[in-house]
Amino acid sequence: MTDGTGREHPEKFPRIFLVVLDESAELGVALKYASYRARNSGGRVALLVVTESADFQHWMAVEDIMREERRTEAEQILQRHARVVNELTGKMPGLYVREGNRREELLRLIEEEPSISILVLGAGTGPEGPGPLVSYLTGKGVSKLSIPLTVVPGTLTEEQLLVVT
Repeated sequence: MTDGTGREHPEKFPRIFLVVLDESAELGVALKYASYRARNSGGRVALLVVTESADFQHWMAVEDIMREERRTEAEQILQRHARVVNELTGKMPGLYVREGNRREELLRLIEEEPSISILVLGAGTGPEGPGPLVSYLTGKGVSKLSIPLTVVPGTLTEEQLLVVT
């Protein structure tokens, strides 16, 4: 059985809602939306954090230290948000850490993990727009997605989230 995108998605496997972690204000709304949807549908949440690569190839020891620091910080971010997901769903989320370009690593993860069913992103509400990832994936990058994208308005209240999920 496929999930409508041509990807294998047997009924016995839960729907996986992937949330990309960053430090934006709208992340909280996207995380809650994905958690409520997962809880209400018997699905699960997966969390992705992508660390940027440094270019200190002349000083490999410095690059290794910086990479380790970024990895430690990413794991702390994952654990903090995983606690929230666990509280809201009663299940620990899948955790992914990648290094590189956020767009490229996100698309690569989606292709590598056929269990991921839906990408959930929060849209920024400020004058700078919805955010670079949302802008890319609803514009030029939409053709590169092989799963549905849910963009959650960053202004939704807790009450609104509970109604729409």
